[in-house]
Amino acid sequence: MDFLSHYDLLGAFWTTVQLTFWSAIGALVWGIVLAGMRVSPVWLMRAFATAYVNVVRNTPLTLLVVGASLGLYQALGVSLTTDTTTSALDITNFRLSVLAFVLYTGTFVAEAVRSGINTVPVGQAEASRALGLGFMQTLTIVVLPQALRSVVAPLASVLIALTKNTTIASAIGVAEASLLMKEMLENEGQAGLLVFSVFALGFVILTLPIGLLLGWLSNKVAVKR
Repeated sequence: MDFLSHYDLLGAFWTTVQLTFWSAIGALVWGIVLAGMRVSPVWLMRAFATAYVNVVRNTPLTLLVVGASLGLYQALGVSLTTDTTTSALDITNFRLSVLAFVLYTGTFVAEAVRSGINTVPVGQAEASRALGLGFMQTLTIVVLPQALRSVVAPLASVLIALTKNTTIASAIGVAEASLLMKEMLENEGQAGLLVFSVFALGFVILTLPIGLLLGWLSNKVAVKR
């Protein structure tokens, strides 16, 4: 076990936590926007959201992450940072990974939220329109608060999947947990099983509390009908 002290395990998992945190926030916002577009009365918005969700959700995440690096950064020069130090590339790769995770995970959030919107009785939307509320007011004031309360459990599953998906960021050199695991497996071949067990335990420690906490929250805020 002494060799573990030669590697920055906590730093690698901290990068994983940051990837998950920022990607989760962005995916939640983008997913809600997509869900709203999918139930919009404007056919063009519905068509765009439907096409986007179906295409991106069925695109390999690795392709999106690598494509963000090759397409945005190397081809178009989009760096997402004004930092000019030697760490600029690390910052760029981190932010491009977050962008790819947001674009991808947002599709799953959108479908979860849309399923929650469908659970809200139609009569409530009709009553809102009868009171003079527009579509956006009805959606944000009446429908979405109830929809989000009913999809906490599905969103927990999406968040757990996102936590595990952050390992794909290693494809463009983001120094998160799986990249360190690969390095350790190459350097400590005889202790491969131990290295694998340590990282498996690390991801269990990250994901298990998320499932338990959001499972409890789901029961706490569930809409009683």
